[in-house]
Amino acid sequence: MTVFDRSERLIWAGRSADYAASFARLCAHTVPQLLDAAGVVAGTRLLDVGTGPGTVAVAGRARGASVTAVDADPGMVDMAARAVPDADVRVGILPELPFADGTFDAVTANFVVNHVGRPREALTELRRVLRPGGRIALTIWAAPPAPGQALMGRALRAGGAVRPPHLPAGLAPEDDFPRDESGLTALLDAGGLRDAACETLRWNHRVGAEEWWSGPAAGVAHVGALLSSQTPEVRAEVRRQYDLLGAEFTTPDGLLGLPHAALLARARH
Repeated sequence: MTVFDRSERLIWAGRSADYAASFARLCAHTVPQLLDAAGVVAGTRLLDVGTGPGTVAVAGRARGASVTAVDADPGMVDMAARAVPDADVRVGILPELPFADGTFDAVTANFVVNHVGRPREALTELRRVLRPGGRIALTIWAAPPAPGQALMGRALRAGGAVRPPHLPAGLAPEDDFPRDESGLTALLDAGGLRDAACETLRWNHRVGAEEWWSGPAAGVAHVGALLSSQTPEVRAEVRRQYDLLGAEFTTPDGLLGLPHAALLARARH
């Protein structure tokens, strides 16, 4: 396990309810396109990796798929199991999944590869559990980030937040890859997958300012870990900057309209 992996386990431990109440709705936006890209229909044996509260698993089951779902965090597993009671939901951590070779027709990973320390190993493992000819579809956030996704980072910088020594800035250079269409396609190729293709999805996430703040304020994700490590004075200044910068995105009905961009990739075993 890499330093990045250990940090991710700590960041997400005990955050399932806070994630579900804040960022989960944002990440749900890509689910229909993700399932289409994976070819999920009635009867598909689907593995959803990094299922979180079970959003993809629920949607896959609604299509008639036979769903198995895993997540590294036991709290997320409990939440997903309640959301999809007739699915096989268990703890599973990349790059070592508890399944035999070729078990599944399709594998999905919605905003998961950005949370693993060795993405190429993760893709190789996802390929292993796919049957020959099976399809994989995954999403990650594009970089540089879209303006709405960058709002919290801008507020942290403007508020004087300082990265603590225990929080890694990112992957080790030898494990990282460009977060663009060509970079993600090359990662799939390196994982031994065929016919890799990638597209960029863009949308405006409409959300209340308090809901959007609530995730980081509760320590959710990397941005939340960074915020929670600051002094009370810095956190207060970050909030002030967030309110000022958020005015750029405030719509006439008082919600934030936050532009986001994600990469959706697909490939075959």
